[in-house]
Amino acid sequence: MNITIIGTGYVGLVTGACFAETGNKVSCVDVDVSKVQKLQASKIPFFEPGLAELVARNIEQGRLTFSTDMTSTKDHTDVYFVCVGTPSRADGAANLDYVYQCIDQIADLTDETIVVVKSTVPIGTNAKLRFYLDQKGKDKIHLVSNPEFLREGTAVEDSLKPDRVVIGARGDKVAEKMHALYKPFFLRSERIFMMSPESAELTKYAANCYLATRITYMNEISQLCEEMDADVNQVRQAMGADHRIGPQYLYPSVGIGGSCFPKDLRAMKSVYDEKGLRPEILTAVLQTNHNQKNRFFQKICKHFGGESYLSGKVFAIWGTAFKANTDDIRESAALDIIRKLLDAHAKVRVFDPEAGKNTQAVFGDAIEIASDIYSASEKADAICIMTEWNQFRSPDFQKLRSSMHTPLIFDGRNLYSREQMQSLEMQYYSIGRQPVLP
Repeated sequence: MNITIIGTGYVGLVTGACFAETGNKVSCVDVDVSKVQKLQASKIPFFEPGLAELVARNIEQGRLTFSTDMTSTKDHTDVYFVCVGTPSRADGAANLDYVYQCIDQIADLTDETIVVVKSTVPIGTNAKLRFYLDQKGKDKIHLVSNPEFLREGTAVEDSLKPDRVVIGARGDKVAEKMHALYKPFFLRSERIFMMSPESAELTKYAANCYLATRITYMNEISQLCEEMDADVNQVRQAMGADHRIGPQYLYPSVGIGGSCFPKDLRAMKSVYDEKGLRPEILTAVLQTNHNQKNRFFQKICKHFGGESYLSGKVFAIWGTAFKANTDDIRESAALDIIRKLLDAHAKVRVFDPEAGKNTQAVFGDAIEIASDIYSASEKADAICIMTEWNQFRSPDFQKLRSSMHTPLIFDGRNLYSREQMQSLEMQYYSIGRQPVLP
């Protein structure tokens, strides 16, 4: 098929490259001239494992092109994919301005086509867009809801080998065309779920909010573990061994972040509020996540005798991406901790293997960007581990001890065992476990 992707962020670029990989001819369109020029030269504007090679190969083989001009694709597009952002408004609701702009552009180009909304949009958006197009006399533009389930850091794998594909379509012909488009991704066991657009829209939010709830629940359990001398890792492992629960998304941390979970929680809550319903669980998840970040900072304050004693102290921040294998810092807990440290007049030195530039763009000269974990930790009063990068898992602790002002670690990802820290005579705070102190 001939596919036009509107938007070249994580979702749009990965989706376009993977459709090209299965033999489709894909045109990716974006309003950002600089980004398009880089993509035409096979330069990826963000870090995602495996994506650069995939894009370069499909450009070379003529299946993937990039442009700023929507009109250039109008005569040979079978399906349009809307892959633009839906950021939070001030009230938490999803901002659909970019989605409507795409719909307007497509309606100006054609009277009959298939438009697939892959952007994360609240339940009822498909129906509202249908009404909007009907008012324009564009009743032959068929709308499909096809939410994405990509995880940053494994987005290419998730797209080429999806757990499932959810398609919300009205009309058998449209559904059949969408089924044919996705069938090549399932060589053995097909997991394509056809449903109403409303069910498809809700599936995306329901899944993300549930996963966020699992993580946040374990974070709340971790608080009790710290007060009752229990070990959250032992609790997590025993819980996950129950086949009804499973081990996924039970890892405690300093707090959830990224471009999806916090935004989707707020958007889902706003839909409940709009309908006069009370989203008690979602409200609690949002509050607990906020509390978890504050609790981590309060551990730091308490160790040093209070927030006022942080002034002049040097903190090494290991990792600012919201998770490993991405350079995305959106709503990362690390940013909250850095802001609090700076407000307390501490000195902050940061190392992240991919997200350093993005972090510098937020804080400017208020922080120092280091070239590795050791230069970040030189003469530091403490290390704060905020991202679970593999290279942080086995550092040279003796080198760290000799270079730091104080051998002290605040671990927001539970990378090390308490026994290991005791043997190394490191002062160590983690999540849901008792600290290791002299």
